[in-house]
Amino acid sequence: MLTILTRFQSRRWFVQEISRLFAQVCVRHEFIGSLLLGLKSNLAAQRKTTGIMNVSTSCALCAKPRISKKKELSEKKLTRHFVDHRNVKLLAGAGGKGACTFHSEPRKEWGGPDGGNGGDGGNIIIKVDLQVKSLAQVAPVYKGDNGDSGGSKNCYGRNASSTYIAVPVGTVVKEQGKTVSDLSQHNQEYVAVFGGAGGKGNRFFLSNENRAPMTATLGERGQERVLQLELRTMAHAGLVGFPNAGKSSLLRAISNARPAVAAYPFTTLNPHVGIVNYRDHEQVAVADIPGIICGAHLNRGLGISFLRHIERCRFLLFVLDLSSPEPWTQLQQLRYELDQYEPGLTHRPHAIVANKMDLPGARGNLEALRGHVAHRVIPVSALTGQNTEELILHLRELYDGYLQTHGQGSGQDMPTR
Repeated sequence: MLTILTRFQSRRWFVQEISRLFAQVCVRHEFIGSLLLGLKSNLAAQRKTTGIMNVSTSCALCAKPRISKKKELSEKKLTRHFVDHRNVKLLAGAGGKGACTFHSEPRKEWGGPDGGNGGDGGNIIIKVDLQVKSLAQVAPVYKGDNGDSGGSKNCYGRNASSTYIAVPVGTVVKEQGKTVSDLSQHNQEYVAVFGGAGGKGNRFFLSNENRAPMTATLGERGQERVLQLELRTMAHAGLVGFPNAGKSSLLRAISNARPAVAAYPFTTLNPHVGIVNYRDHEQVAVADIPGIICGAHLNRGLGISFLRHIERCRFLLFVLDLSSPEPWTQLQQLRYELDQYEPGLTHRPHAIVANKMDLPGARGNLEALRGHVAHRVIPVSALTGQNTEELILHLRELYDGYLQTHGQGSGQDMPTR
């Protein structure tokens, strides 16, 4: 009986002690909470009177995050990341060799040949990927995997997996100057080289005349080719003009593209593509073709590498510099260069854009230009954004006319958005 009372009293004392400690903790928390509320009210009153905010940078969670504005890349740095031509050497994988073995088993003296065939070598496939925008990631040499050799017990070697080369939309594959494939659709594939066939094991040569063949062949070598990959910009419209005509500035004014521009004269070194969005959610791709010089069709400067980006454009926008004297001569020279590069290129639907209308003397040159040409002339100023709405609306008219001519549902020879 005494032992039971002792245990009960000890447990009762323990419960009382826990209750007392819990009460003390609650009182302390209430005191701290009231203290924090008073401090917060005092700080708010101080902000109202002085207008100065107390900022603490010692705590990373309380500090305001600093958002650093991303700097735009210069034209020289943009050129490093954009490559539109590559020479690639491709070597497919060789086939595995066949095995020369005989079946060995207790109490089975004449088991016969059981050597399996080798696996086939791996192919090399060029595949279009929308996420790839340049040929900069394409290596100069690719080698496919070899097939595994055959084994005993009629085991065949494993076929090697294919090697894929990711290229952007609009890549043209050439061999010795001749086009062998035009990759213009997403996930489109072209098997460039085929892997070699696997060798035959001695089981393959078993016949009634030869019951114990000792022959096994090696795998064939894979194909080897040297191809040229060329990237041609996929866009609906192309801005064509001489250097410093304001094509990059015009593309920045009508789309969200950000090609490099500056206050001093220089030429764009690689094409840029901008998307013009309309209220009906239609999108028109416009390409800024690098500046063309006189004699570009003779490959002067980087003429041919510039001109090949115009081939896929369905309609053209000739950008003229209205600040220069006799701007209609620019149009004549541009048409001559395009016709010499590819006959009939200037017969595509086009418009004439008279740029730099904000400069002095441009108004007089505009009237003289309209007297020398019969097509529609759209005066704009890429710097101030003057009359760019008319250019965007006319661009939509050209796009709708192209869809009516070629058929909206056919999807043939359509630039990929």
